[in-house]
Amino acid sequence: ELPSFGPIPVAKPVLLDSINLSDKPYSDELLLSTTINFPAPEKFTGRAQPDTMGYFRLPKPTQGRAFQLVSFHLSGDRYGKARITVTSPNPLELWIDNVKRATKQAADDSLHLSGSVDAVLNGFTNNSRVLIKMLASSDDPHDVMVKIGVQPEESDSLLLFTFNNQNKRRIDIKDILEGNRINNSSISPSGRFVLLSLRETLSGGETRTHTQIYDHRQKRIIFSEPMSRPQLGWMPKSDLLYYVGDKEEGRTFYTLDPLTLETTIRAENLPKENFFVAPDEQSLFYSTKETLTISNPGGLKRLIGIDDRQSQYRERSYLYRYFFETGLTQQLTFGRQSASLNDVSNDMQYLLFSVSEEDLSQRPFRTSTLYRLNLETMESDTIWKDQRYAYSAQFSPDGRQLLIHGAPEAFNGIGLNIKPEQIANSYDTQSFVMQLENREVIPVTKTFDPTISAQEWNPLDNNIYYRVEEGDRVNIYRYTTRNASFKKLPLKEEVIRSFNIARNALWATYTGQSSSNSTRCYLLNLKTLESTLISDPYAERLDQLQLGEVKEWHFTSSFGDQIEGRYYLPPHFDPQRKYPLIVYYYGGTSPTSRVFESTYPLHVYAAQDYVVYTLQPSGTTGYGQEFSARHVNAWGKQTAEEIIEGVKAFVAAHPFVDSSKIGNIGASYGGFMTQYLITQTDLFTASVSHAGISNITSYWGEG
Repeated sequence: ELPSFGPIPVAKPVLLDSINLSDKPYSDELLLSTTINFPAPEKFTGRAQPDTMGYFRLPKPTQGRAFQLVSFHLSGDRYGKARITVTSPNPLELWIDNVKRATKQAADDSLHLSGSVDAVLNGFTNNSRVLIKMLASSDDPHDVMVKIGVQPEESDSLLLFTFNNQNKRRIDIKDILEGNRINNSSISPSGRFVLLSLRETLSGGETRTHTQIYDHRQKRIIFSEPMSRPQLGWMPKSDLLYYVGDKEEGRTFYTLDPLTLETTIRAENLPKENFFVAPDEQSLFYSTKETLTISNPGGLKRLIGIDDRQSQYRERSYLYRYFFETGLTQQLTFGRQSASLNDVSNDMQYLLFSVSEEDLSQRPFRTSTLYRLNLETMESDTIWKDQRYAYSAQFSPDGRQLLIHGAPEAFNGIGLNIKPEQIANSYDTQSFVMQLENREVIPVTKTFDPTISAQEWNPLDNNIYYRVEEGDRVNIYRYTTRNASFKKLPLKEEVIRSFNIARNALWATYTGQSSSNSTRCYLLNLKTLESTLISDPYAERLDQLQLGEVKEWHFTSSFGDQIEGRYYLPPHFDPQRKYPLIVYYYGGTSPTSRVFESTYPLHVYAAQDYVVYTLQPSGTTGYGQEFSARHVNAWGKQTAEEIIEGVKAFVAAHPFVDSSKIGNIGASYGGFMTQYLITQTDLFTASVSHAGISNITSYWGEG
C-alpha cells in the first residue's frame, strides 16, 4: 500500500490578460508548478492499493482540479546507482528529499498511453523520502493512477531497495552540521530563571540564534525572541538580565526584568568592551587595548618576539572600573604589560589580576605573576611571581583562600603524581587551594585521576564543583571542603558541556550530550541531586534518525594497562555480514569523548555500513597523571603499539569485521599518529591524516 494525501483543490488564477510578461498564455503546466508545502509523512493517512498491473489508484476530484500526493521512503542495502521510474497518465512532479528531480507535464487520455519520468538514484544506504505530486481533473477519463519502479544499473545489479512508510532514516553529515540545538544555559541568582541560548543552522550554512527564559516556578518558557542580545547574562545579586547595545558615541549597558520585560539603562557612552559586573552590582570592570608601536628599519619588519608574527602580539590590555552612581571611570593598571582580570572578592575589597611574560628559556615559555589589589587603597600585594604553570585563580567565598587552575608542575611540582623519569602532561590540568594568610598551597586533585576542565566554589554550601574529563566522559564532581572528599553527581548526560550554579540558592543548570543524542538542558536541585529536563530542541530531528548501537569494548595491553574503547554498529546490523572497520583515536591529548556531534561524527560513519572503533591509548588525559604523561617526549611509540594491539584484538573478538578492509583516521596529533602508524604496520588499507604534524622543524619554524 502507498500512503496518500489529498485531494488538494486547486484553481486557475483570474486571467487579467491572455498572456503574461513573457508573452506566454496560461497553461496546465503552470498549474502543475503550484507550490505546496508538503505535509509531514504522518499526515499521509490515505492508503492506495496496487492493481494487477502494478498501478496505484486514487480518486479524481468530483469537480474542478486537485492535487493528489503520495509519499514513501526508499533505502538501499549498499552503495550503487539505480533509476526510479514513475509512470502515470496524469501530469506529475517527482521529488526526492525535497528536491524536484523530474516533471511530466502532459496529460494522457488512457492508461496504456501513460508517459513516464525517471531520475537517477545515486548510491546511498540512507532512507530517502520520495514524494509524487499529481494533478487531476474531474473531466479526466480515468482516476489518478501511478506506477513506481526502481531498477539498479547493470554494474550494480546486487543493489536491493526497500520501500517503507517509516519516517526513520540513517544519520548523515547534514544532521551534524544542521539543526536546532542548545548552545548554553545560565541560572539566575535566586535559581528561579534559566537563560537558554539556542543556535539553529539551516541548510546551506546560515545560522540563527534564539533566546529563551525558563521560569522554574511556572515550569514554562516565559520569554522567547529570535535573536541573541550582546553580552546577555545575569546580574550577580538580582534576578535581572544585562546586555549591551552600541551607538556611534559608545556602548549602552541595559538591565532587563524577565517577568515584566522592563528595560532600564544603567550606563551610556561606555567603551565598546566586554564587561564584568561587580558582585555588589555597583560597578563594572573591563579592559581596553593599546598597541605597542615599534619602528622598522628600512625594507625590514622588526620582530620583538617569536610570536610577533601573530596579529595581536603587540596589543596590551589595561584594567578599568566604571561606577554606576557617579559615572567615574577609574584606571586600575598602567604600564607596558598586559593585565588580566581573574576575580573580584564577594566583599568588594579585593581584585585579582595577573600579568604574563614570555620566557623562551624554559617550558611552557611563559610565566605569570598574580596580584591582589585592594580596591579601597589601590595597594597591590604579590600572591606569586613568575609561576610557570599556574593558569588562573578565584577567591573562596570568604576571600581567605584562592582556588587555582594549573598544570601538575605548578608551584614547584607540589601536585605531581608521576614516575620519576616522566614529564607531566601540562594539558592534564589540576586544582589547587592556596591559604592567603601563609601562601600554603594544597594540591587538591593530586591523587584524583580526572582532568579538571572548570571549577566553581559555591558560597552557599562551601563546596567546590568541578567539571572534569573522566575517561571518555565529562562529569561533574562535588568536593566537600570540610572532609576533602569527592562525589560524582548523578547527571543525565555522558558529556557535560556547561554547569552553572545559582548564587543565592541550591540550584544549578547544566547542558550536555551523549553518544546518541544532541545537547539537552537540565535544571538540577543541589539538595536532592534530581535533574529536570527543560529543553531539548534537537529531539524532533533525532526522532527521525535510526542510529546503530554503541557498545563498550576494552582490552589489556602488553604493557599491562586496560585500554578503554567503544564501537559503533551500523543500523540494521547483521552479525553474519562482514563490515569494513574505521579506527579513530585522539588528537592533542584529549580522549575521544562520547559526544553525538564532532568533527569526526562516528555515528555518520556507522550509518554508511562501517563498524567504527575508537580507543583511548596511553597519553590521553582523564586517566591520571601517570597515564597522560606517557604522551610527553614519547613520539607516539607506545600509543601506536597499543592502537595496533587494540585493532588486532578487536578484529579477533568480532568476526563481523572484515580484516582486509580497515581504515584509520586522526587529526592534529592524531594525524601525526596516522602517519606514524602506517610506517609500523600493514593493518590499514586506507588512512586519513588531518592536520598531521609531519615535520617538527616546519611546525615550529613556520607554524
